[in-house]
Parts: sequence; C-alpha cells; structure tokens
Amino acid sequence: MSIWFREYGLAEISALQHGNMGAHIGIEIVYIGPDHLDGRMPVDQRTTQPDGILHGGASVALAETLGSVGGAMVADWERCQVVGQEINANHLRPVREGHVHGTARPIHLGRRSQVWGIEIVDDRKRLVCVSRLTLAVIERQPR
Repeated sequence: MSIWFREYGLAEISALQHGNMGAHIGIEIVYIGPDHLDGRMPVDQRTTQPDGILHGGASVALAETLGSVGGAMVADWERCQVVGQEINANHLRPVREGHVHGTARPIHLGRRSQVWGIEIVDDRKRLVCVSRLTLAVIERQPR
C-alpha cells in the first residue's frame, strides 16, 4: 500500500526541481516507491569542497530535498504545505567522483509533523551520509 496522498508520476515530481537549488546542483528524483523516494546528485564542481570531496552541505541539500519532496507527496497540496524545522546529518565517507544516491523513508507521518530518515550512498553502495529531517505540516498560505 502506498503512503502517498495520490498517485504521482516521476515527470510531475521532477518538474518541482526546475528553477531552484535542486536543479542548480543537479539533484534528480529517479524513483517513487510505495513508501520511499530515491534521488541522485552528481559529485562535481557544484557539490564539492575546494579539496575535491563532496561538500557536507550538498549532502544535506540532497537529504532535505528528498525528505521535503516526500513530505509534500504525503500531504494534500490543496490544503497543506510542508516546511523544514530541523535537519541533522552524519557524514561518514568522502566521495570524489560519480554520483551520490539518496533514499528518503518516513519515520513518522503525523497530521502536524513528519520525520524522515535519509540514507545517502556512493556509486559502490557504500554509506556516505545518514540524515534525519523534521517537517512541519502547515496550512497552505496564499502566494
């Protein structure tokens, strides 16, 4: 059984990345599972530190993107939006090339808050970063 509020297509969800930070650093949503969301990000000049390894902030941006998109997919977009409240990350392994791949899974899905766990691995499936994201589910404000 799916956790999503409704059925979403990859093209619809991927379009959310156009024109924002996710697009700027190359984040792609690559798979929507029944209870998780997968994405990837290149390790290149946009996402590395001066010494050539993956910047921790880029890993956190990938984690927050995947968790926030997942959180939005669980909520009713007509009435609610999700906003980040807190994120933490443990950086476990340096990465110098290729891509990192993230999987976001819910830990808690409440009416007013959500907690997501995000694991990021390298191309060889070695754990690079673990993160936890807390989201507030709030009433949608007019734009």
